[in-house]
Amino acid sequence: MSVKNVVLIGATGSIGKNTLRVIAAHPDRLRLVGAANRSRCEDLEAIGKHFGVKRLVCCSRDGEKALCELAALPEADIVVMAAGGTVCLAPTLAAIEAGKTIALASKEVLVMAGAFVMEAARRKGVRILPVDSEHNAIFQCLDGRAGGVEKLILTASGGPFRDASIEEMRSATPEQALRHPNWSMGPKITIDSATMVNKGLEMIEARWLFDVAPEKIEVTIHPQSIVHSMVEFVDGSILAQLAPPSMTFAIQHALLYPERRRGVEAPLDFARAMSLSFSPPNPVKFPALSLARQAMLAGGSAPAVFNAANEVAVDAFIKGEIPFLAIASIIEQTLSRVPILQPESLEELLEADARARTEARAAIK
Repeated sequence: MSVKNVVLIGATGSIGKNTLRVIAAHPDRLRLVGAANRSRCEDLEAIGKHFGVKRLVCCSRDGEKALCELAALPEADIVVMAAGGTVCLAPTLAAIEAGKTIALASKEVLVMAGAFVMEAARRKGVRILPVDSEHNAIFQCLDGRAGGVEKLILTASGGPFRDASIEEMRSATPEQALRHPNWSMGPKITIDSATMVNKGLEMIEARWLFDVAPEKIEVTIHPQSIVHSMVEFVDGSILAQLAPPSMTFAIQHALLYPERRRGVEAPLDFARAMSLSFSPPNPVKFPALSLARQAMLAGGSAPAVFNAANEVAVDAFIKGEIPFLAIASIIEQTLSRVPILQPESLEELLEADARARTEARAAIK
């Protein structure tokens, strides 16, 4: 097989760092030809020097246009969208228009603009390979099957507060919310895991990635983070994908697909004792899941409003401006105040996103 040229957007975050580990482990199959980051320009320059890459974009210095040009780099075969927030939306669309395969880790791209992104991918014949461990697990379980699916079951660790009481969550500090028991991730996604907004975003993303009805997507708490997700078929059979809680497995699968090679970390050892448990999420402790489902069912601009309100609320919580449980309240208030549209253009969707952020900030004040 030939070498795949990789562009990495979000090079210094947790997904980006693990992507670089995978690329370094398979130099005969993967070559980094471009990298970008939102800020931390010096760290980006160090990555460029280490991997011999000259095409580097630091968004705080170079701007969105340069980012989109990097995503459409002529020599690139696959573009990894690893930056959090909505920064990956424009470069994802640029990469699709250029006919690049997308390895998607940024949930917000499909949560905010799933209809537009998937339509563009279909029109250009571009493949979107999921990098999130949950969606990558479902992709592997489906293995190209188009029918016979009864449910997609997303697993969730439950985050740092899975065993906490409502009273403990009410007084939770940012430091406590950032202590994830299983995963090492960036601040925003770790807070999203604590509120289970992260799983709500994944439900919406799964609806677009796998073209399934919202009612066929479920969530279960799985504290061990070994079963990354499951697919139930109409005959009652369930397929699950298992791996240790490391993003390298999903990243490598997407980058090398359809090839399989030895991973950069040790697999599960079934010669050692292991237990796997599952339980339904508590809707009282994690109301954001219900809000995400409501947004998914409403469709149109509702998921974008949900996402925008959450981003504003999480930022306020990290800064100490609101208590932990207020994050879901801010999302709920924003969803009730911003009219849900059926946008006919990306511009209308961006306007709904901007209005949601304004309403969320007003709710915080």
